[in-house]
Formats: sequence, structure tokens, C-alpha cells
Amino acid sequence: MPLNTYLEKLQSSKVIFTHDLLVIPISWIGAYWLRFNLGSIPDYALDAALNVLFIVVFAQAIIFRIFGLYRGVWRFASIPDFIRIVKAIISGVLVISILLFFYDRLTSIPRSVLPLYAVSLLIFLCTPRLFYRCLKDNWQGRSMGKRAIIVGAGMAGEALVRDLMRELDSSFYPVAFVDDDKRKNRREIHGLRVQGSCRKIPRLVLKLQIEVVLIAIPSADDTEMRRIVGFCDNAGVPCLTLPSIREILSGRVSEQELRHVSIEDLLGRDPVRLNWKDIRQQLEESTVLVTGGGGSIGSELCKQLAKLPLKSLVIFEKSEFSLYQIESALTHQSSNLKLHAILGDVSDRHCVNHALSRFRPNVIFHAAAYKHVPLLEYQVCEAIRNNILGTHNVAEAAIEFGVGKFVLISTDKAVNPSSIMGATKRAAEVVCHSMQYRSATSFIAVRFGNVLDSAGSVVPLFRQQIKSGGPVTVTHPDITRYFMTIPEACQLILQSAAVGNGGEVFVLEMGKPIKISYLAEQMIRLSGKKLDQDIEISYTGLRPGEKMHEELFHEQEKLKPTGHNKLLLAKSRFLKSSLVQRNIEEIQHACSSYDENRLTELLIRIVPEYKSPDVGKDNVVYVDSLSKSPATQGL
Repeated sequence: MPLNTYLEKLQSSKVIFTHDLLVIPISWIGAYWLRFNLGSIPDYALDAALNVLFIVVFAQAIIFRIFGLYRGVWRFASIPDFIRIVKAIISGVLVISILLFFYDRLTSIPRSVLPLYAVSLLIFLCTPRLFYRCLKDNWQGRSMGKRAIIVGAGMAGEALVRDLMRELDSSFYPVAFVDDDKRKNRREIHGLRVQGSCRKIPRLVLKLQIEVVLIAIPSADDTEMRRIVGFCDNAGVPCLTLPSIREILSGRVSEQELRHVSIEDLLGRDPVRLNWKDIRQQLEESTVLVTGGGGSIGSELCKQLAKLPLKSLVIFEKSEFSLYQIESALTHQSSNLKLHAILGDVSDRHCVNHALSRFRPNVIFHAAAYKHVPLLEYQVCEAIRNNILGTHNVAEAAIEFGVGKFVLISTDKAVNPSSIMGATKRAAEVVCHSMQYRSATSFIAVRFGNVLDSAGSVVPLFRQQIKSGGPVTVTHPDITRYFMTIPEACQLILQSAAVGNGGEVFVLEMGKPIKISYLAEQMIRLSGKKLDQDIEISYTGLRPGEKMHEELFHEQEKLKPTGHNKLLLAKSRFLKSSLVQRNIEEIQHACSSYDENRLTELLIRIVPEYKSPDVGKDNVVYVDSLSKSPATQGL
């Protein structure tokens, strides 16, 4: 029988109980043997010991059961198990002393026997447990795994190494630690030496024949992760990581939690700390409608909303399949949620009015929009119909049916737009805010950059190109973008809805912009491929409507803090409401005749900062959002 199988059988509670039951009489007779200086036990003393042996065994066995000595697993025997054994022995000796006092007033029992029995029993109970754990932890069969360096000699690293050493068939064999904390240098944890800082990884890989690096720093931010992954890249070894703190739900850290480093680890940032009390207070027992609820942002927003005690959630979505997917996901996520899935198009005014008249939402999150920049450059009419007229339809319906708050999901491409997509999203902001002072509905816009792994974005495109063998296409070596994760963006949208009173443009703090070329390089490396050997990067040139660098706010929009460290407030720039309404009417007429030249002219009237080579600029009248005084801009 293999040793591993034999050791596992020894862990059964019946075997452990039998062992502990046998060591009670051994310890009791052993105490007499010690009492008489390791010599022969006199007949009178041995007879006395045997006469009360049943009482001793019975009483001690009951105490063992009461203290739960058989709930512990020998493989994980630890200090709490030792303390439990000590308590059980002391309690057992006290109970035995009381019973023997009633039996014969302790006249036949030497006084030193009871403490000697306690010491003997402690040795016989603890030694096998300790031996078993050492055998499991140090059995050399586990050394068949890949030789690994553990990055991080803290609690997570210690727990990971402990778990790896217990597994006989572990995939990894820990060899050493590295940690940037100088105080830990040259110290040992479970027999493994801390060999220095992370910068020594390339040298240690060669010296110790390391095959993999395991990152055990759940609190590491994106900067630290990029630095560590860079050392691993230089050393030419793969790396795995434990989940971040926000992902770890249990206290145990094990090999099963290890996963490949993802692009989110390198580009993600500090976890969002929301004021859920304010969000819950704003949305509790409300009917919330999400347009575009089947899209990347809309679906995640619905999942976040489903965690709140809403009266009902209404999903308004144009794509039948996307609507089916999010409805199925939410049904499994929350059985108590009152959910309504509505198939509809925001550019269909009658459909929008029907949905709002039927469900009477208190809050609307307007996430429905076309967003693909190069594609929309040649689809001016459809871009304007969906992004501008669709927004106008939902906003007008919100006013008509008494919606309390309307939250527009906007984009950084709306700032100084160079594309039709960006211009239509800026126009959507203008449309919403032009309605702020002529209705009881509070209109709020939330503006942010790219979200990782959203449908049609660069991450899934790169992933597919890598899977196909490349090349990975990047438009320009120096092009940059702001990135955040989809859950982070949606959580900050909820926070904006909670703190906004109407008329605000909230800008999400996006950190530092990231080079798309860096993103491509890291995704290639994280996939286990070698840059320029297995997969190449091809630079294709900027596409229609694309900028080199995106902006989060216009030069006339002065940012102010909001009390939330990831939310900033931009001073809004409004067009006069009457002018916006007149332009919308003209846009509707131009859309019906597919007059794209006229549509472009009208778009520039609403968004004068949009640059078009074909159309001149008219003078427009702005209203300052704070002073509400007219300010003429020469355009």
C-alpha cells in the first residue's frame, strides 16, 4: 500500500479514538513505573493500579469526547489542538481524582502517580500527532512539483507554503522566498530562506533552477504587480498569483487559489470603497430602469443593482440575445428580485414611452449607446439617431412620467471629440443638461474611459489575435488610453447617482493612461508566448476618428472634489434649452431623410469643439452652469 494512502487511513476518527483509548492504560501503568524509578512495580501497587484502571479509562475517554479531540485532523495538528489536549488531560485528572476519592479516599494511589500520569498521557497523545504532521509535511514525494519562488514572506506567503508542503502531490515545490521588506531578509519560514528583494528573481531563477514564480501578495497594487511581472519576464519564467484581497472570501490560502496573472492585475487599481449606506438609501424600494441593460456596462450595472433591496428592476435592451443572457444571469443571482426584461429600442419614442408609462421608474440609468469609434465614422445617421435622439427620447419620457433621477453613462471621448461617436456622446450630455432647469427630474452625467474586457474593446480583440497566432494589431506605438474594470466603473456610477443632485458631470478618477503597446506586450507574455518570437505586434496607423491621447475633461471644465476620492465634479457647459430643442427637431428631420451632411452641421452646432474638415462653425450661446449667465463663444 502506498505511504500516502496508508497515512490517509490513519486520519479516520475510529483509528484516532482507538489510539487515544489505548494510551490511557499505558500512561496509567507508565506513571507507576516512573513512580518506582523505572524499576519493577510492587505487587500491591500494581494490583491497586489495575483495580481502578476501568474508572480511569472510562472517565478519561468521556472527557476526550467532551473536549472534541476527534474533531481535529492530525494532518493539521496545531497549537489549538495542543491546548485542547492539555485541557482534556487536566480535566480528566481532576475527574479521576474525585472518583478515586469516593472509591477509597485515594489511600491506595501514590500522590505522585496522578501528575506523572498527566505528563505521560500528554506525551503519548501529542507525539504521534506531531510525528504524523511532520511526515505529511516533509515526505519527499512532494518534491516532484515545479521548483518555485514565493514572492511575499507575509501571512499569505506563509500560508501558501504551508499548504504546498502538506500536499504530497502538489504541483509546486517551494524553494525560497523573496520580499522587499529588508527586515525579513535572511529569515526562514517553514525552513525556506528569504533570499532578498524581488529584484533578485532573475538571479535566483538561474541559481536555484526555478521553474515558476508564485506571487503571494494579495494587497499588491497594479504598479507593484507590473514590477514583479517585469522581473519574471526578464528571468523567462511564468508567474502565478493569489487573488486580490477583494477576491479572497475565506481565510485559507492554498494552491487551488493560485491563478495566472491577468491583465486586470496589471492595469487594475485600488479597490473602490463605496458608501453603500448612501446608495442603499437612494435606491431602496425604488423601481430602476437600465437602458442598454444587456451591454457590457449595462449588464454589470444590473448585477450591482440586483444586490440592493429594489422594488423592481427593469432592463430595456435592443438585442434579444443580450437581454436573454442578462435576464438568465440575474434570475440565478437573485431569486427575490422582481425583474422585468423589455425588448425595445431607445430611438423608438413610442416604445420608450410605453415602457416608462407601464413601470413608472424612479431612477433611470441610460447606458444604451453605439460606441465603436471607427465604425460610426461612416454611420453618422445611425450614430446620431441612437446616441442623441435615443437619449432625447428617454430624457423627455423621464420628465413626462416623473422620474426622479436620470443618469447618463458618458465617455472620455466626449471631451474635445475627434470622432462621430465622441461628438454624439457629448451631444447626449448637452441634451440631458439642457433639461435640468425645466423639469423636476435630476439629470446627471458620468464620464469615464475604456473599460477592460468590454464587448468590442481592445482586450478581447488582442486575446483573439493571440489565440490565432498573431499578429497583434496596435494603431500607434505611443497611443494611450485610460482603463478601469467594468465592476469598478459600475460601482462609481452608482456612487454618482447617490451623491448627485442634478446638473452635474461626474468624472471618474482613471489613474494614469496606459500605452496600448504595453497592454499588447503584457497580454502576449501573460499568455505564455514570447514577444517577436511566437507573436509579433503590428502597427497599423490611427483609424478614422481616433485620438492619440484621450482627455477626461475640457479646459473650461474646472474639476472639483466630491468627498469621494474617485469621483470628481466637472463644471458643466450648457447650451440654451431652446437652442438644443430647435436643433433636435432639425436632427429628427435630417435623420428621416438620411441627410448626413446636414446632420454633421447640426452636430457641430451642439458640439462646437468637434472638429470637422467639411463644415463651418456657427455662433452658439452657452449658459454657465453655476452663474446661469449667458456667455457668448465665438466659434
